[in-house]
Parts: sequence; structure tokens; C-alpha cells
Amino acid sequence: MVSRFLDGYCRLIDALIALALAVMVVLVFGNVVLRYAFNSGITVSEEVSRWLFVWLTFLGAIVALKEHGHLGTDMLVSRLGKTGKKVCLVISQLTMLFVTGLLFSGALAQAQINLDVQAPVTGASVAIFYGAGVFFAVSAALLLLRELLRTLTGKVRDEELVMVQESEDLAALHDLHLDDPMKPDVQPPRVAPQR
Repeated sequence: MVSRFLDGYCRLIDALIALALAVMVVLVFGNVVLRYAFNSGITVSEEVSRWLFVWLTFLGAIVALKEHGHLGTDMLVSRLGKTGKKVCLVISQLTMLFVTGLLFSGALAQAQINLDVQAPVTGASVAIFYGAGVFFAVSAALLLLRELLRTLTGKVRDEELVMVQESEDLAALHDLHLDDPMKPDVQPPRVAPQR
């Protein structure tokens, strides 16, 4: 049930990312067209686009965290045994929770400080800008706590013990089984015996 909720939550975030991107494109492209064709522009374009870009980045980081899509290096961890991998996973999850707590407290403090500050063009509260960090920190903490609980209760599969991808190219090769010579994706061609 929890994983179904998280899947729905991430689908909602994906929809928000798509909406933010669409609004950014309309604002920026519309502003360019209006400036060159009609010598006018959308006054809120730059400010709203900048805020949407920040929110888009933090929302994308939540989805990447859920899908273990962040890049990293596993040079050391991949060589450890199952117990060593599990210990490193718990340490990294606890470290990420600590850093997420720092991000939460800093973003919340900035949001509170800027609650009454108005943005120069839109007049909206600048706390909206810092709210992206608060939203990310709360979402990331929930995801990390779930993963930590799964790790401590032994519900993590062996292939999940290394939670980073070395690079996008290696991940793609791994998905195609091209990096493992013992698992050929395509059968070698048959050679007819010579007579």
C-alpha cells in the first residue's frame, strides 16, 4: 500500500513538473515573440520562470531519489559482501537524512524570514521560492525513512544494496546486459559445420 501511494505521489510530481515546464516554455517563448514582434513583453516572465525552474529542480530530485536515479560511484561498495553493502547503505541513508534535516531547517528559516518580503514584479511572497526546499526536504525524508526501514528489516533485495548508478551509460548497458559477457543479450550466430 505504501509503495502504491509513493507511485501515485511521484506520478503527481511528474505531472507538476510537466506543467511547470510547459508554463516556463510559454512564458519565455511568448516573451521573446512579444519583444521582437510587438515591442512589449510579459512582465512576470523572468521572475515566474526562475521560480518554476527552482521548483522543477527540487521536484525532479524527489522523483530521482525514489527511483534511485542519482549518479554516484560504487567502486568500493560493489566489491563488498552483502553485510558490508548493507552497513554502507544504512550509513549513507542516515547521512542523507541528516543533510535533509539541515536543508529543511535552513529552507524553513529562509521561508519564515522572507514570508513578508514581496517579489519585485509579481508581488508574491518570496517564501514561495524557499518553499521548494521545505517541500523537497519533507518528501525526501519520508522516502529515506521508508528505505531505511526496509534496509533494517531485511526487505531490501541484493541488487538494491548499491543505491547509485555509476553513470547513465553504464546503467543503460546494464539494462541491456551488454556489460556482462556471461549473459549475452543476443545469441551468437550459428556456424555451419564444415564437411
